[in-house]
Amino acid sequence: MISELLVLLRNTVNEHLTASAGWRGPVPDQGPVAFLDSEAADGLELKLGAVTLLLVNLEEDHTLRPADPFRVTLPDGTTQRVQPAIQMNAYVLFAARFKEYEQGLRCISLILQLFQGRRVLDHENTPALSGRIERLTLELLTLPLSELNQLWGVLRSAYQPSLLYKVRMVVFQDEGASGAPQITEPVLRIHP
Repeated sequence: MISELLVLLRNTVNEHLTASAGWRGPVPDQGPVAFLDSEAADGLELKLGAVTLLLVNLEEDHTLRPADPFRVTLPDGTTQRVQPAIQMNAYVLFAARFKEYEQGLRCISLILQLFQGRRVLDHENTPALSGRIERLTLELLTLPLSELNQLWGVLRSAYQPSLLYKVRMVVFQDEGASGAPQITEPVLRIHP
């Protein structure tokens, strides 16, 4: 599911940049946004002449968790024990590295424009969105300079014009497990 999310973001941004900027890259089938392709162990090598998209972090989101996440009420009114869905936040970084600094800034500006106008990606405005995902909400994060320095230090790379987004509501549901037995009524047992 994480790879589906990143591929969707890459393709969505590529479509927007191609339509807005008339992108004509060295490879006609490939857009300006690419995944990290580096074998270097000592640092990150961002692709020259492209915007690199990479996953920076994942975290579980506990804010919208129900009171009893292991219990679900079925349409017929019965209650069943289940494994709760995991709501994830993905932190993704778009970093532009071009010979011409202005071209990188232009790509970053167009990405910012895209997600400013489409903060929510759902099945209506993004038909390629997986059926397993209801919607994605993108939130631009602006880090203080010290945290930005730490991020690029961890990546072991020189700073490049970039945008960091928090993508909310990537839901992982245990599709293979069967539910636990049906709960009919609470039982209280007291042992002396």
